[in-house]
Amino acid sequence: MNPDHIDIGLARYSDWAFTSSVVVLVVALLLLAVELAYSRGRRVEHRELVATGTGMGTGTNTVADAPGRVLDTPKRPVDERIGRSGLALVYVGIAMLGVCILLRGFATMRVPWGNMYEFINLTCFCGLVAAAIMLRRPQYRALWAFVLVPVLILLTVSGRWLYANAAPVMPALQSYWLPIHVSVVSLGSGVFLVAGVASILFLAKMSPLGALDREGRLAGILQRLPDAQTLDRIAYRATIFAFPVFGFGVIFGAIWAEEAWGRYWGWDPKETVAFIAWVIYAAYLHARSTAGWRDRKAAWINVAGFVAMVFNLFFINLVTTGLHSYAGVG
Repeated sequence: MNPDHIDIGLARYSDWAFTSSVVVLVVALLLLAVELAYSRGRRVEHRELVATGTGMGTGTNTVADAPGRVLDTPKRPVDERIGRSGLALVYVGIAMLGVCILLRGFATMRVPWGNMYEFINLTCFCGLVAAAIMLRRPQYRALWAFVLVPVLILLTVSGRWLYANAAPVMPALQSYWLPIHVSVVSLGSGVFLVAGVASILFLAKMSPLGALDREGRLAGILQRLPDAQTLDRIAYRATIFAFPVFGFGVIFGAIWAEEAWGRYWGWDPKETVAFIAWVIYAAYLHARSTAGWRDRKAAWINVAGFVAMVFNLFFINLVTTGLHSYAGVG
């Protein structure tokens, strides 16, 4: 097939899959937010029921405690069932976004990350897959509401203001380095998104809320999240993975730059801010292993790296001019 040929039908199906993904993820966010707002802090575990030997109502679900004795187990509360439904929709939304990316690739017969619209979609997909892996435990489900907020903001901006019709990439991007460099950067950026959200929530859990939250609503929501140490551990593990991946992406970009522009590094705005973000994350990993910096100070550094990533993604590509401006990708 001619690489310049565009399958309009597949491109249209890709757009429909993108819209469906956003709608499904919005509904999932609403359901998860309902569970987060109305869950009643269920702390009584089944082993406590066995220890006391008392039943819980007249539910039909039972479990054997000892020969000749059966204990009732409580039915799942409505808010928990709503949250489980929301999580199921998250997985459906991730699959639809993956279908969107695949169909765009088949429609254009190239890797589907040749412009800013496609790059953001790939980055969000990588972030969602990373979150699905790291937050697979049921007790982490509450974190999904906070992960979906930045993802939906990115997807909204991508579909509303950065959308580009399916088309071949310009000659400057027709290189075997395009699928390598951009995919690696997208993967690192997506995982950094999960790390940034976890660090922000860690700082919220560690902050005094009395003066700012007199009615205790925010404190009540934060109590339903995993403890601060768990959030810190999630942020650290995500950064540990994303840091070398993003670093390789920067290196691959430098090699591509030497082939395309005749130099490895030219302090282009995109290159400069990407390097700054990488240095910030290096500082976070160093601070995380240094006594006296492991808690709030290290988390603030991680949040600064997250801000630098978002700044590099939007401001550099959309406002400043440089050698990366024509491409619309990192």
